[in-house]
Amino acid sequence: MFEPPVQRLIDEFARLPGIGAKSAQRLAFHLLNAEEADARRLADAIIEMRVSVHLCSRCYNVTDREECSICLDLRRDTAVVCVVERVQDIPVIERTQRFRGRYHVLGGAISPIAGIGPEQLRMKELLVRVEVENVEEVIAATNPTLEGDTTAMYVAQLLKPFGVKVSRLASGLPVGGDIDYADEITLGRALAGRTEL
Repeated sequence: MFEPPVQRLIDEFARLPGIGAKSAQRLAFHLLNAEEADARRLADAIIEMRVSVHLCSRCYNVTDREECSICLDLRRDTAVVCVVERVQDIPVIERTQRFRGRYHVLGGAISPIAGIGPEQLRMKELLVRVEVENVEEVIAATNPTLEGDTTAMYVAQLLKPFGVKVSRLASGLPVGGDIDYADEITLGRALAGRTEL
């Protein structure tokens, strides 16, 4: 047990996801030994984020304006919407530099065990966007889990009456991976989603 101000910071760091007691202690002591200006910059960045960042009114990405930079980008294809579970999924897709449409963040995946149904997700908002923005294709980029697959199928059923093309991200073997390390489900999906050379 450290002095109360130090222990309080350690306890707060330990509440963060992926930060255990040892890492929390390391971070606290790093800040204690850092220049005061460095610690203040970190504190100011946290406060600024909490005060100015909110959800985009169109896609529910994070932004400090009414709409996020992706929704405001006139070069993006407005007819294609990529549906993701979480805001953190957007940068992962953006790094591929292969998608030039817009996004829609559901805020999770359907999980009856966790008490999350379609009503707790932004499904109604997706329907409005499809109708108002003349969306032609929706890409279900949910995780390849039971919950993600269920959510993707629900999105497909929901959009069926609108005549919108609904596609799902392909899944299979990772680049550089060995087939003998793949599980049966991943290998099965790779076989089902095979492409002609």
